[in-house]
Amino acid sequence: MTTEEKKVSYTTTNSYSTKNKLTNATKNVWFCCHGLGFLSRYFIEYFKGLNAEENYIIAPQAPSKYYQKSDFKHVGACWLTKEETLQETENILNYLDSVFAAEEILNDKRLILLGYSQGVSVITRWLASRKINCDTLIIHSGAIPKELTPQDFEFLQDTKIELWYGTEDEYLTEKRIVEETKHANNLFGDCLKIVPFKGKHVVNADLINQLGISH
Repeated sequence: MTTEEKKVSYTTTNSYSTKNKLTNATKNVWFCCHGLGFLSRYFIEYFKGLNAEENYIIAPQAPSKYYQKSDFKHVGACWLTKEETLQETENILNYLDSVFAAEEILNDKRLILLGYSQGVSVITRWLASRKINCDTLIIHSGAIPKELTPQDFEFLQDTKIELWYGTEDEYLTEKRIVEETKHANNLFGDCLKIVPFKGKHVVNADLINQLGISH
């Protein structure tokens, strides 16, 4: 007897969260991918300190939801695993395309792309694949996929790029910090600003608020 693994395409629906209103007064549009274990409606609360009139936040939702503990009370979500990574990546990129298109963001707004933890791999793959014209890219406490090359980002013109990480991040070793910063420097060169902060593997709302003010 033989076992086959087959594939089928189908239409699916997924949610996403937004904060504030997109109006003529909006200056900055944030497109932010959460980390492992988050739901977008909770992740987006880290952006509540931003000026509501000037900042509109979009937080896509990772599609794979799961119970985080054996009591089956708290639900988290995951973007990707090592299983069928290429196919799942394409599914996610198509989903992000749909979210972005649905929001109908005008070119007069500053676009800030932010990935936190696992969200870094998602946002950077989307940026590289779709050639998104953004004002700022924030790489927050996560790893940029190794397959991405400087050529993938040659289209970027005046984009500001910042790499944030906590100096007490429990997932980082000195060796990994060196490796990740080297990879980022290789990709972005002089455009990259490295911003270490005192703290663990957490979303840094203070840096988010500072960035909102500077924009």
